[in-house]
Amino acid sequence: MKILCVIDSLCSGGAQRQMVELAMGFDGKGHSVSFLTYHSIPFYNHFLEKASIPVVCIEEHNYLRRLLKMRRYIRHGKFDVVLSFLEAPNFICEIAGLPFRKWKLIVGERSANPVILKSLKLRVYRWFHLLSDYVVANSEANLRLVYKANPLLKKSKCRVIYNLVDFERNQPSPLYQPRKEGLTQMIIAGRQAYPKNLIGLVNALIILDQKERDGLNIQWYGDREKQPDTMNTIEEAHQKIRAHKLEKTIEFLPVSRQIEEKIKLADVVGLFSIYEGFPNFICEGMACAKPVVCSDVSDLGKLLSHCPNMLCDPHDSYSIRNVLQTMIRLSNKELLEMGLKNEQVAHEHFSKEAVLSQYLRLFKHPQGR
Repeated sequence: MKILCVIDSLCSGGAQRQMVELAMGFDGKGHSVSFLTYHSIPFYNHFLEKASIPVVCIEEHNYLRRLLKMRRYIRHGKFDVVLSFLEAPNFICEIAGLPFRKWKLIVGERSANPVILKSLKLRVYRWFHLLSDYVVANSEANLRLVYKANPLLKKSKCRVIYNLVDFERNQPSPLYQPRKEGLTQMIIAGRQAYPKNLIGLVNALIILDQKERDGLNIQWYGDREKQPDTMNTIEEAHQKIRAHKLEKTIEFLPVSRQIEEKIKLADVVGLFSIYEGFPNFICEGMACAKPVVCSDVSDLGKLLSHCPNMLCDPHDSYSIRNVLQTMIRLSNKELLEMGLKNEQVAHEHFSKEAVLSQYLRLFKHPQGR
């Protein structure tokens, strides 16, 4: 099959990472795969170059001209399947199919942002899903939002397919030693932005017992977002870190292309987001046999039902503090046992072969519109 993957850019985001993983998986199964983007942010390009997967970027600042240029490219490409992720690329691909199309169109929902239900623009995007063959969400929570935004969507054309994990790259490290240097090392990966809830974590650290705080080291990998609507919250969090002398407790590091290597040497992976589609980082942490401390968002409560005391309410700093205390007080043996259970759950739900097979079945047997 000739498969086109459409997304806004190849930046360091979770949706981009998943699409790259899928594309390399399809390529490995003998399909012809290419990418179409409209922003040149080449964070993941080197993975695709290594796999000889071509990338076309149509950079056009005018929205209408961009839509028309991408529509022309898609319609003239003689593709068998178009797979798109994220709202604007989905919309572009759906419009590209009018008035008729010969290719199969699968659009991917990757965000469980509740603002979807409050924004007319975001609701309208979901109404155009009626023009697709299938809508794939990466969590049940995400799909519930889509149904609310577009009640006319048939459930028979909607699917939940969890993120895939490459278990060759993401697996426990034989070099790992629990609590090296006497500290519980937590790793967090994600941009410093309002949804990732840095301020909630900082407030929890402030009210954490001093002795417990001294035994904790958090390494946050991710760039600082510069969106005007979130900058104030992030700056407030950094001011509190300085005021309460938390610089040794929480460190900030740039985005890493080898984040799986960082995960393997950590004791715990953490995520305190207000909402998530479905976080790659948590999937990879589980695959590496790490305990997870996280918000009860997306489908995480379902997948981590075996350790409910490691889930928190992201809106409640005391709830975050409580799960931090629970994690710090676990013995090394309990940490390792919890990690092994998480690894088992990851293999049950995030198998690369299983995820690729689910997509390929949709490609071969799509539902008519």
